Amino acid sequence: MTTKPAVKVLGIDPGTGRMGFGIAEQKGGKFYCHAIGCVSTPPKTPQATRLATLQNELQKIITLHKPTGAVVEKLFFSKNIRTGIAVAEARGMIITTLTQNNLPLLELSPQQVKMGVTGYGKATKGQVQIMVQKLFCLTSLPKPDDAADALALAFVGLSHFK
Repeated sequence: MTTKPAVKVLGIDPGTGRMGFGIAEQKGGKFYCHAIGCVSTPPKTPQATRLATLQNELQKIITLHKPTGAVVEKLFFSKNIRTGIAVAEARGMIITTLTQNNLPLLELSPQQVKMGVTGYGKATKGQVQIMVQKLFCLTSLPKPDDAADALALAFVGLSHFK
């Protein structure tokens, strides 16, 4: 009998100043966090340089952890059009990088992620952080919230990629 390969999901919370990432896996009834963190770029750096830095770091994460699928947060309405455009550009780079690495991709809204992690689509960032800590038995609250959101994305993606 052949055993099914493990599903390891990369969650990404896009941004140019800070891109959150989390790698989740489920074995049996337990959830494992293989990595969680943020890739940051300095403010006032040209956008092209920021995107290149993020792409290089994302490629390193993919190469190191070898995820079998990826989840990226959809862009939600932004009051600041400059920020919205910058995040949209980061999402485009992220999606391109994932596609070039032949990773199946799922895109989820913030409400879908909150619902999948807390059971409530209008949960606060703090509530998401607490649930991520509990689900993955982390010793401390995952910070910053971009990293917690990325691991929450990966968690919701686990059921999709099974």
